[in-house]
Amino acid sequence: MSTLLVVDDEVMIREVIKEYGNLYNYRVLQAQDGLEALEILQKNEVDCVILDIMLPDMDGFMTCKKIKETADIPVIMLSARVSEEDKLLGFDLGIDDYVEKPFSPKVLMARVKVVIDRNLNNSAVADTIREEGIEIDNIGHSLKIDGQEVHVTNKEFELLLYFLKNPNIAISRDTLLEKIWGNDFYGFDRTIDTHIKMLRKNLGKYGDKIVTVRGVGYKFEK
Repeated sequence: MSTLLVVDDEVMIREVIKEYGNLYNYRVLQAQDGLEALEILQKNEVDCVILDIMLPDMDGFMTCKKIKETADIPVIMLSARVSEEDKLLGFDLGIDDYVEKPFSPKVLMARVKVVIDRNLNNSAVADTIREEGIEIDNIGHSLKIDGQEVHVTNKEFELLLYFLKNPNIAISRDTLLEKIWGNDFYGFDRTIDTHIKMLRKNLGKYGDKIVTVRGVGYKFEK
């Protein structure tokens, strides 16, 4: 049985999510603020955190940052704040999904299942990842397209590997720069655009799987 942690200062919302979580066979823990959430995470194995932004004392963004610093746990932000800036900040912090209030509990449970399953799949160390005709060997550091080996630069390889590990997630340029180039990189985010262009070309007919998300960055459509 998977365990969810719901972090929201509204009791009614926590109870609704708990009720539906139990119906979908999840164990549901509750926290009314970020500090309580961090204490619960220290004592319990949690498979997904459902996190509000507007929390007392420590907001959801800071709570998410602290969670990601200590554990690789999927985080779904659930908030009435719907601005593009809030969503981008959330994805930059590493959230797995963003659900707007008011929300459908059934849809939320479906999204919970997706992020938990994806995290389980990513946790299993795979030497080779395949997606249609794309085959990437993480250990041998090689790429094949429809069985034919294709030579790409190291950064293109790392970009593709990161996309394949995070399919269907809109990823900002800043996040890609941080994950692929590191915190010490001081270039322009258009560096990403150049590498994406070359990667698409090298992927041939699969190049259009890397989709531009306007105002955000890119995502790999699986």
